[in-house]
Amino acid sequence: MMKEDKLLKRFWDNFRFPLLAIFLGFIVGAIFIVASDNSPVVAYKALFEGSLGGISKFGETLYKTTPILFTGLSIAVAFRTGLFNIGAEGQYIMGTISAIAAGWYFQGLPHFALITVIILSGALAGALWASIAGFLKAKIGVHEVITTIMLNYTALHLTNYIVKAVLNPQVLEGTPKQAHTVQLVEHGRLAKLSEFIPQFGYSSAHTGIFIGLFAAFAIYVLLFKTTLGYELRSVGNSPDAAEYGGISKVRNIILAMAISGALSGMAGAVQISGLLYKVTQTPAMPGYGFDGIAVALVGQIHPIGIIFSAFLFGILSNGARKMQIAGIPKEVIGIIQGVIIVFVAADQLFKILEKRKKAKEMKLKEMAEVEEMNNKKTGESDER
Repeated sequence: MMKEDKLLKRFWDNFRFPLLAIFLGFIVGAIFIVASDNSPVVAYKALFEGSLGGISKFGETLYKTTPILFTGLSIAVAFRTGLFNIGAEGQYIMGTISAIAAGWYFQGLPHFALITVIILSGALAGALWASIAGFLKAKIGVHEVITTIMLNYTALHLTNYIVKAVLNPQVLEGTPKQAHTVQLVEHGRLAKLSEFIPQFGYSSAHTGIFIGLFAAFAIYVLLFKTTLGYELRSVGNSPDAAEYGGISKVRNIILAMAISGALSGMAGAVQISGLLYKVTQTPAMPGYGFDGIAVALVGQIHPIGIIFSAFLFGILSNGARKMQIAGIPKEVIGIIQGVIIVFVAADQLFKILEKRKKAKEMKLKEMAEVEEMNNKKTGESDER
């Protein structure tokens, strides 16, 4: 009983602010709904009916949840190591194109082996892409925010080139040129949940959600139950102290970015093999990487919290269509998300400032102790 009380207290301490932020987000959303001459009751009823009102709608919410679960985990791993990975978007894109390439060139493999190769190729592409920023940060000191943002656009334009000139049906199949790549073969696709549970019906939900949940559990174990996780978190908490204790700052920065990128690349591979089956030439980014930042913050940068956070954003994303049908402006969903993020980000900011204040106080205390010892030594020397 005592252990359960401790777990509940820890849960409440970690997630009370995000829960309050979510509540305030819906309150502010209700104010704007009223301001637009609509009923909050009608709006929120439509929201939850559209996202949870039936197994097929629930399945569509799971589909919306899947990619941002991966990218949220990706951002969390970087945050835990003191890094701010803004490049999940580019890593996701590299994961998509790598999945198509692997699906085409290894299409002779049996189903399970091909799916494994596709997912791993996406993870590898994302890891390598993120490692560029990690290497520049660790070796040269180039800030990862700058490099990851630049790599996002590099990934987008590089992928568009590959779509047109390398993996295009015209090149590989000799058919007319298309604005998309060749499609994944049938046995290179993840199974739909409706194949196992017919009630899921038309929904896009696929078994990629289980891969995402497994990834969340694996990242939890990695961060909190392994020596490597301890090293990553130590570098995030205090790089200099970690280095003094024999933990390589350079190695762990590069490794953290690689793991972070692998998760985003895996998101791209899962999306391709789960529903899209091809990569389309596009001038814009899909947005999953940026949504992952919000998901990670609301989930308190904790793998278990991120599962629930991603599901919340999946509900908001899927239910928005039903709200629009009910006559509610779709911008209300953006307002709710924005308010939640602002409050949670403010909480994180206060924690960072408090942490810096304590570190500064500790440093001043140590300097005062050193000065006192030096004065004492000087006094003893004068007496002699």
